[in-house]
Amino acid sequence: MPPIVAVIIPTFNRAPLLDRAIRSVLDQTWRDFELVVVDDASTDGTAGLPVIKSDDKRLHYLRLSENRGVSVARNAGVRATSAPWLAFLDSDDEWFPAKLARQVEWVKKNPKFRICQTQELWIRCGVRVNPPKTHEKFSGDLFAASLDRCMITPSSVMLTRELFEAVGGFNEVFRACEDYDLWLRVTSHYQVGLVDDYLLKRYGGHGDQLSKTVPVLDQFRVQSLIDLIENGILTEFQRNLTIKSAIKRAIVLARGYKKRGNIEEYGKYREIIRQYNGSEHRTGPAALLHGTADTVA
Repeated sequence: MPPIVAVIIPTFNRAPLLDRAIRSVLDQTWRDFELVVVDDASTDGTAGLPVIKSDDKRLHYLRLSENRGVSVARNAGVRATSAPWLAFLDSDDEWFPAKLARQVEWVKKNPKFRICQTQELWIRCGVRVNPPKTHEKFSGDLFAASLDRCMITPSSVMLTRELFEAVGGFNEVFRACEDYDLWLRVTSHYQVGLVDDYLLKRYGGHGDQLSKTVPVLDQFRVQSLIDLIENGILTEFQRNLTIKSAIKRAIVLARGYKKRGNIEEYGKYREIIRQYNGSEHRTGPAALLHGTADTVA
């Protein structure tokens, strides 16, 4: 019999932080899990860490031959496991010992939910901070709130493999905002449960976070929104909300590119705005986002 939960930790050049993340999984009070550490071609000696060489049979190390980003790494980890439930942990975060136990207990008592997350503590530059009210977690229909911001934390989530595969997993084109993209596809059809306990320490403020290393993150969010609209999976109400969000973000991007004199990118997002404001053009917005069509100056 496979274990109940598969835990996937993607990592790239985070050897100093990875030990803490792995040990927080191995120290779980719930023991029926498999753990895959997916090394996205690190060059910092990650493979030689003592914890990686542990003789714990639940721990497996998978090294990718080239660096392709967190989406590819997480999907590879899912494919390397067989448990019916999936849990993700970023290599800079840390679980409390009862995290998996509380979630497994919760989903048994709430069988209609195929995905749930937990409350979390925010640690920034070594200091605990309070998240803004806009990030306050709740249970139920998260779709509308998720258009504005990522309402699900990858390191706190547990979901069924069936659900993950049904929505297509992480989009491997995305090198950032991949969680925003996945959770929109999930929340458009499924309610999200909340285990109302603080079971995750979420760390931030270090220099290698994607929010600091990948420029113009909203370009990925707009692409996600346009793809979602064109997939035809939304209700009319959801589609209207998504269009409004896409236009709002595209306006900010267009203004920014115009200010910096990047006429090509300005034209791309200007065309998206015009498309969804009712103007008709021969080219659809998704093609424009992927750079496969001419833009309007």
